[in-house]
Amino acid sequence: MSDRIIYERRDAVGLITINRPATLNALDMDTLADLDVAVTRAERDPEVRVIVFTGAGDRAFVAGGDIADLNSRQGLPHYLELGERLHVVFRHIEMLDKPTISAINGWALGGGTELLLCTDIRIAADSAKFGLPEITLGLFPGAGGTQRMIRQLPLCKAKELMFTGDRIDAAAAERLGLINQVVPSGELTATVMALAERIAAKSPLVLKLLKRTLLDGDEMPLRAALRHEQAMIGLVLDSADAHEGCSAFVEKRKAQFKGQ
Repeated sequence: MSDRIIYERRDAVGLITINRPATLNALDMDTLADLDVAVTRAERDPEVRVIVFTGAGDRAFVAGGDIADLNSRQGLPHYLELGERLHVVFRHIEMLDKPTISAINGWALGGGTELLLCTDIRIAADSAKFGLPEITLGLFPGAGGTQRMIRQLPLCKAKELMFTGDRIDAAAAERLGLINQVVPSGELTATVMALAERIAAKSPLVLKLLKRTLLDGDEMPLRAALRHEQAMIGLVLDSADAHEGCSAFVEKRKAQFKGQ
């Protein structure tokens, strides 16, 4: 893994920084490969309970794909190379058993918005901008944006963003439900890390099974999803962490979860 991606562990939080500030942290093949390596490293580290994604500098989270690289491609090579890589890496992030948070420190355009759509919780600096501007380039979102956006936002709003390519500010993104919270730029890191640490204090086993219940259920009919939930909570009740949590509540002490 090169310096295009910086990975560090802060206690139980794995922090992944896309580090190409000169290109506004644009995504290309090499950066995506390194991103996937960092994601796998955080995923496999038993000490990491929450994974945070952010961008280097104060201008961009991810400003999209590398336009010069895109312009050099034709349809089939793009589909087989960059398009395939984008979908594989973003799906990997989306399906992680560990909770994920986007710390959106600036522009999140195109692939940047598509990336945050794959994460569980999104906290943005008040200076952040969002949008899917591909239509202005004679393109449309191709890293999962068309499908995730219509599942996460009202359909008419998702279509408006994709048809116009307009950018929206952080306050508008929060009103739409695209992000969870807006904070002053200087408070972004502290806010995200405090939230990550709160989540990391919960049972990693229960978080894993909860995420699987949510992700699997989203793709099932309601009747099947409810059956799935019933089965998964049965697994949870068989865990030591569930009994530790209930015992701690009764005994008026802080639970010590071990992921068992």
